[in-house]
Amino acid sequence: MHRTTRTTVVLLFVAWAVDYLDRQVINLALPEIGETFALTHGERGLVLSAFFVTYALAQIPGGLLAGRAGGVRMICLALVLWSVFTGLTAIAWSFAVLLAFRALFGAAQGLFPAAAIGALSRRSRPEERLTANGWIQSSNAVGALLAAVLGAMLLARWDWRVMFATVSLLGFLVVLAVRRWMPAALPEQQTGPPVKPAKGAAVALMRSPVILGFAVMFFAYDIVIWGLNSWSASFLMEERGLAVGDAGLVALGPTLVAAVAAVAGGKLSDRLEGRPRRIVVPAMVAAAALLVLLPLTGNTAQFVVVGTLISGVVGLCYMPCFSVPLRSLPPGLTGAASAVILLGGQLAGIIVPVAFGHLVDAASYKVAFWALAIGPALAVAAVLWVPQTSPPFLARLHRVLTGLHPDTHTNPHPHTDKEDDHDASAAPHRP
Repeated sequence: MHRTTRTTVVLLFVAWAVDYLDRQVINLALPEIGETFALTHGERGLVLSAFFVTYALAQIPGGLLAGRAGGVRMICLALVLWSVFTGLTAIAWSFAVLLAFRALFGAAQGLFPAAAIGALSRRSRPEERLTANGWIQSSNAVGALLAAVLGAMLLARWDWRVMFATVSLLGFLVVLAVRRWMPAALPEQQTGPPVKPAKGAAVALMRSPVILGFAVMFFAYDIVIWGLNSWSASFLMEERGLAVGDAGLVALGPTLVAAVAAVAGGKLSDRLEGRPRRIVVPAMVAAAALLVLLPLTGNTAQFVVVGTLISGVVGLCYMPCFSVPLRSLPPGLTGAASAVILLGGQLAGIIVPVAFGHLVDAASYKVAFWALAIGPALAVAAVLWVPQTSPPFLARLHRVLTGLHPDTHTNPHPHTDKEDDHDASAAPHRP
């Protein structure tokens, strides 16, 4: 990768790792928080979902603001705001106040993803963009691992309030690093089509059915991710008697495998020039089978092994959810497109933790884990519908983004997707 791209990847990797660290520590603290405020499993799920409601609502405004104010500026603003609300969580004195702080924390973090993707798009070439994003997104697993390890250490020694106060300090350090070392953007001719999007193109893009198709795919992906991330620790502590201090250790395998899978998924997507179907279909079929097996495991070790395999196969599907839009659109619109796709994932974050908790109260953990198999089924359906490469993707968006990519590869009429979409590049341009 270009030196500018490498530096950007390192900075955004660290920023996103802190993002996930601050977000994930509550999963480990949830049993203790539940005891503090005498919460049911359904109410504990609501604590998790409060974050996702505002996180989801902030995605679209965050994408539009990043395009106008600049990605780096929005990154720094988001880091400062979410670090403040992470610290305020430590002083929550009631269930209602806890919900309010988590909601504000979610809104602050919601400003970050589209800004980060937009900033990287201006500092990377299209042919390396998915690999670069894959490295950055592997930080999610690293952040989750740090949350499990650091959170377990702090909870074992003090309590959940000290934990939140401590981790809130990290975001301010990242702001200083971003302001000091973030490089200038690459020239436009290196980052994508040197064409200014038509007026209102970002808003029109956000409403287009083709982008919504990728958002559905990411929604399906996050059904599995947020179901496992939100409740696996509680399951092991409540059903298998796992000590809170050991929760970080059992998270080691799944999180490291997820990190490797995110990088591999990005590299494969670049090598395949998109074509998410080739990755998502086999990976999600395997994930569905493993989800059926997960609650049937006989001990903690078996649960961790199966959970690690799920993290690996599902992790391969992260970048394919973004692959075609990020390869096809100019940097000025990647933030807007990513905001819609990310919104799909956050809707899963709103629904799944609460639904999982209610299923546990009404039935059992076994039924709740089995219900997560809805995600792989929906992901396969979505990936079979969306365009697989840039030519058919741009063809479907021609009326929405007229003048965005005016070359002979753009066909305004929808292309009937074949596995490789080779025929699309031969279609003549029609005004």
